[in-house]
Amino acid sequence: MELAGTDDTYAAREARVAATDVTVVAPGLATARGIDHARVADLAYTHRAVELVGRTDASVESARALLTAARIDRVGSVAVRARDVRSSAGVSTRTAETELGSVLVDRGFDVDLDDPDHVLRAWFSGGTCLVGWQVAESVRDFSTRQPTDRPFFQPGSMDPLDARWAVNVAGAGPRTRIVDPMCGTGGFLVEAGLVGSDVVGLDAQWKMTRGARENLAAYLDDGYDVLRGDATALPLRDDSADGVVVDVPYGRQSKVATHSLADLVGGALEEAARVAPRAVVVADRGWHAEAEHAGWTVEERFERRVHGSLTRHVHVLRR
Repeated sequence: MELAGTDDTYAAREARVAATDVTVVAPGLATARGIDHARVADLAYTHRAVELVGRTDASVESARALLTAARIDRVGSVAVRARDVRSSAGVSTRTAETELGSVLVDRGFDVDLDDPDHVLRAWFSGGTCLVGWQVAESVRDFSTRQPTDRPFFQPGSMDPLDARWAVNVAGAGPRTRIVDPMCGTGGFLVEAGLVGSDVVGLDAQWKMTRGARENLAAYLDDGYDVLRGDATALPLRDDSADGVVVDVPYGRQSKVATHSLADLVGGALEEAARVAPRAVVVADRGWHAEAEHAGWTVEERFERRVHGSLTRHVHVLRR
């Protein structure tokens, strides 16, 4: 799997929703088993997946030797795409494509660079090269949903790339329900809906609920509901959702509606644990102690720098 971004641990965590035994083997590259090709299309921090031909040293000569010795059970036209991941291997990708392409031509394949039946990927990273046949690719349409381009915008909205990561890790996907109890402009709900979830959002402000509905209507046909409500008293039955995802108010807001920030977050975490077995919580600080007090196990924590004065803390929780 070819990972996106620069934090491989963060990318690999999301990749686990589409595969098992995900292991980072070089910068920007991971191996995995049992890849769900359809789910790869929905990932934010994975570019594509291949059926591995083999792994070797990061040189064109080694890659050519690997492919020459490999068994190939495909028919049709081919194209070769090589990449020096993060410019870490110092390999000429043009030379790699030419050399590997010549191996395939010698094996009787026709080369079609525009519309091939099969794409052979050669990834060079550090001292490692992975060669494989592409089987899945993510849909990179996030730029069409930037917060400032949505019908309703408020400052501080999360980029859709990280919103997609969060909902995927929280359990979004076909035939699931995802809840955001502080939905704001609805960014999490949009991304969860686009990967097939039914979504429920709540916000304490009428302005936000109206705006979130407007944004959801712009991207989703149905399968969503937005209510004005209190995150510490969700109008939902026990175990009625598959996951909760929430970007809690940041510390500069000392009071939110009728709750102090600590009471709001603590109460929301307790309610989230009542309705769902998984959650992703984003904040400007660590809330792990409060999460554990509410009955959650903190599986992982990530820090994502946004700008000089803001680092987001991402908590992956399991009940």
